[in-house]
Amino acid sequence: MAILVTGSAGFIGFHLSRRLLEAGETVVGLDNLNSYYDPTLKAARLAILEGHKGYRHAKLDLTDREGVAALFADVKPKAVVNLAAQAGVRYSLESPATYVDSNVVGFLNILEGCRAHPPAHLLYASTSSIYGNHANMPFNVHDAAVHPITLYSATKAANEAMAHAYAHLFGIPATGFRFFTVYGPWGRPDMALFKFTDAILKGQPIDVYGEGKMQRDFTYVDDIVDGLVAALDRPPAPNPAWDATHPDPATSAAPWRILNLGASRKVELMRYIEVLEEKLQKRATLNLLPMQPGDVAATDADVAQTRAVLGYQPKIGVEEGVARFVDWYREYYGV
Repeated sequence: MAILVTGSAGFIGFHLSRRLLEAGETVVGLDNLNSYYDPTLKAARLAILEGHKGYRHAKLDLTDREGVAALFADVKPKAVVNLAAQAGVRYSLESPATYVDSNVVGFLNILEGCRAHPPAHLLYASTSSIYGNHANMPFNVHDAAVHPITLYSATKAANEAMAHAYAHLFGIPATGFRFFTVYGPWGRPDMALFKFTDAILKGQPIDVYGEGKMQRDFTYVDDIVDGLVAALDRPPAPNPAWDATHPDPATSAAPWRILNLGASRKVELMRYIEVLEEKLQKRATLNLLPMQPGDVAATDADVAQTRAVLGYQPKIGVEEGVARFVDWYREYYGV
């Protein structure tokens, strides 16, 4: 039986699919290969996946209700990992309808597929930005996160609520993962590390928001994949200690849970840039700017619950992670 990975030609979806294939799993990947960013990068990722005999690709949009239903009927996946989404906090200010279509309507179609052909486990991407301007650090899944400050994070909050409803009504075991600032080889061109590397190598200035004082829990993509793989055969059970009078936001009387996936170490943006300069052996010209709408001052993941449930232990710090990204970037682009 196959594992269905949506967004398989995307950044995290590609890394997860490749890991599963290398472990001998059969993977059906769903991706519409849209042009939100360079489609040739997506095509290159897909070519690597299609080099594995255990991979099959479905070029399909999540909003295609009939197409998604037919795919579930055909594959009857043993597990589903939903990583397809319209990503990017800032782009949600420009194109809000795109986020609702992909992240809400598309996720409903995934849930309906799971309802018709129940997998052993549904895993899906949420986001650290769901915590909004939460003041308690590090961010803990047992603290309520009910004030998202961008439409992107609001759609992910909707995903968590929708998954809970289907877990409650139809018994679909569902785990939502709040990802913290993922980076690494094959990363998205719209993300900071990719944009900074490109600009520095070209001798162009880089835009540094929050004047470089923002802190982020930068998480290397392999650590994210480690968490997803560890969770696949560990579906949630209802929490027997769940108390409706004092509800735990991270668990439920239904087979549903929320977990953080982060490095659990916050790094100032300026230090991140310094590590990149050291690896490139080239100084950046900084264009210091104020924080943008939707930005938060800091993120920091409390992964105690993830460690307890999955034995999760992030391994890659920014020094090694940035170096790996730069090595990939130079090889891929020949610079």
